[in-house]
Amino acid sequence: MRRREFIGFVGGAVAWPTVARAQQPRDQIRVVGLLWGLAADDPEFKPRFAAFAGRLQELGWTQGKNVAFEFRFAVGDPDRFSAMAAELVQMNVAVIVTSNVGLASLVRQATSSIPTVIVQGGEIEGTGLIASLRKPGGNVTGTQILTPELMSKRVELLKQLVPNLTRLGVIFPITPAVVTTPHLLRSIAEAARALQIDVHVVEVRSSHEYPEAIAAIAREDHAVIVIANPLAIPKAKAIANSAIQNRLPMMGEFRLYTAAGGLLSYGPDTVMLHRDAATYVDKLLKGDKPGDLPVQNPTKFELVINLKTAKALGITIPESFLVLADEVIE
Repeated sequence: MRRREFIGFVGGAVAWPTVARAQQPRDQIRVVGLLWGLAADDPEFKPRFAAFAGRLQELGWTQGKNVAFEFRFAVGDPDRFSAMAAELVQMNVAVIVTSNVGLASLVRQATSSIPTVIVQGGEIEGTGLIASLRKPGGNVTGTQILTPELMSKRVELLKQLVPNLTRLGVIFPITPAVVTTPHLLRSIAEAARALQIDVHVVEVRSSHEYPEAIAAIAREDHAVIVIANPLAIPKAKAIANSAIQNRLPMMGEFRLYTAAGGLLSYGPDTVMLHRDAATYVDKLLKGDKPGDLPVQNPTKFELVINLKTAKALGITIPESFLVLADEVIE
């Protein structure tokens, strides 16, 4: 199948599950519930789901034949997210896939038995969802993308581009869709302290608070790290524009923030993470227990730089730095 045809095939998948179940006997179709921290019309949704559904198809799971999907898009009103999780549990789906740890925690409140896969868990260890990375136990597994080394690298990269960086702002989300452990902020603070940088945390509770948070940080700090979460993703462009207007270098955890106009990002490939999640789902549908499937860590990370933003901020990117980049956006 050509890529264009495949993307079109997956792009129509959201509307298929009800039809698919009508066409096939119920016991022939395994239903996968997806509690997704993106809107259906978000540009990030299509390539991520295409990777997920495509990998499942490679593994023998075809929509309308032996698998179907039930979506709940966890955007908008955070107070609705718990109800979305409960709806999937009440449907008794075979597996639930969540975008992050926070959404998985909402699922755990509703069920301790339905296997749950976290696509990109900031830090799963320490949340109570798993016993250990190697032997999760319980009903949750997936990929953990936050490590102290990764956060340290982000701080170091910012310092290289902003030599006068002595105060770093961190936008910290407070929402049911995000669960963070003390380790997250501690790892940032420790990395910053080693470079003689003070950390200034600003909390946000809604997507509308980001421009104000950026402005507040710009008044006191030299750069900002935006913690990825369902509040920030839909507003990535607005957040990046606000950072540029306030002449504030912005580090994102994923490429989408740099593509939206942030200065740089360093993190795993989100499309590949969704392919990895499909591999977990395949094993669970075939009878493996989630508690026996180790939580994985990504092995490849992308450094993405936005030269247009650098120019707008008056920052010269050294050639030696550009050589390190996996992608340069011009």
